[in-house]
Amino acid sequence: MVEIGIRPSGPYSLALSARLAGDATRRVRDALFTARCCGTVARAWQSPDGTVTVRSESAAAAEKLRWTLALDDDHTEFLRRFADDPLLGRAAKHLRGLRPVRTATVAQALLRAVCGQLIDSKTARSLERRLIRALAPPDEDGYCEPPSTTALAAAAPFELRRLGLHERRGAAIARVCRSLELERLHDLPTAAVVRRIERERGLGPWSAGVVCLEGLGRYEHGLVGDLGLVKLLRALRGRPVEGWETAELLEPYGEWAGLASVYLLTGYSRGLIPLPAARAA
Repeated sequence: MVEIGIRPSGPYSLALSARLAGDATRRVRDALFTARCCGTVARAWQSPDGTVTVRSESAAAAEKLRWTLALDDDHTEFLRRFADDPLLGRAAKHLRGLRPVRTATVAQALLRAVCGQLIDSKTARSLERRLIRALAPPDEDGYCEPPSTTALAAAAPFELRRLGLHERRGAAIARVCRSLELERLHDLPTAAVVRRIERERGLGPWSAGVVCLEGLGRYEHGLVGDLGLVKLLRALRGRPVEGWETAELLEPYGEWAGLASVYLLTGYSRGLIPLPAARAA
């Protein structure tokens, strides 16, 4: 048994960060985060003093969960820089321990991006669970191994369609996974990753943002086109907006645009983003 006690770099709340992180590969229950990766299960919990303990039978799984939870990625500079931001400042103060939980594989982030196109998050997560369970049947405790590039490349688009994924999106997954080992994207600069993702038919800036943020742990590319950000921008501007306009919303946050996306979305859902009085109701 491997057990690691980690003092997170900078402000960190496991409860806040992992509140919506459950999927076919992991779940959060009674403050315990449990995830399957690297062929086994790893667990994490946070003590009152802030220390996060990660335990697994595999050192590789323990280190993967450490990375998945972003325990070493200090975002203090983000909180400091935007503490007085007129839009984000209040959310940064109230959500300061929030960091986006990552997927254990880049392939799962790509699958999540494709499942989430143009549908609500609840439906998208349900579709993602169904597809992952078909690719890797759950163990006796209900946890599936995160999908690999190889597993997605081997999935026939018509089979993905039978499970609920639009055929064009299934074809996009197959094309990418059959031409590129997605884990190699870790070795490329973010701008190159974005170009590689966006050149595929059926993918775009939002898909690239999900891959960068959740699959690679990069904070600099925002979730351009996210439906939640579209709703926020519509409330701010008082008119219908297009997905591409959310790039203007994220532009002031520069290399923190990805993390800003998460704080804006979470802050908006909790009433922490100031809206014009006539449209706040």
